[in-house]
Amino acid sequence: MFRFKPTRRALLLAGAAGAGALISARSQFMVPAQAKGLEPTPSMRGGANNYRPGAPLVERIGGGGFLMTGTVLRAGDGAPLAGRRIQIWAHTTEGHERDPHSHGATLTDENGEFRMDMPQIVPAFGQPHGHLAYDAEHDGGGFKTVFLRPVMRSADERTLAAHFVLEPA
Repeated sequence: MFRFKPTRRALLLAGAAGAGALISARSQFMVPAQAKGLEPTPSMRGGANNYRPGAPLVERIGGGGFLMTGTVLRAGDGAPLAGRRIQIWAHTTEGHERDPHSHGATLTDENGEFRMDMPQIVPAFGQPHGHLAYDAEHDGGGFKTVFLRPVMRSADERTLAAHFVLEPA
């Protein structure tokens, strides 16, 4: 069964293409708007804190109950990147972000999407936040390493999304 799940980028591009069609005064032909390309995601300050190279691929971290999700796209054309290794770690109800059992890795699916069930994230240093990494060295290369540290609006949230746009190495 086909499931339509539009991404923000797809909706923006569709709107830009529809609204951005121009009529040339000279030729009277329609010219579609053109995207300038998707910029790569920069690494965030503090994103690499407590990173563990080569964290194991796992089905979930701990007992679960909190959902970390995201996407991995290629810079420029925004193509989804399947099979990319994303490491996730956080300070949770079951451990500190420096604890080995608070780390795990997952792979993106054919749509460049990933998800990891993990324990509830709790504030560390006053902020509930997660850590995520695309580590080129442990993924076979091809793209530059990116570390993210997204902060939640509230410790009561039960999900957190992080999105990577990778730049070729």
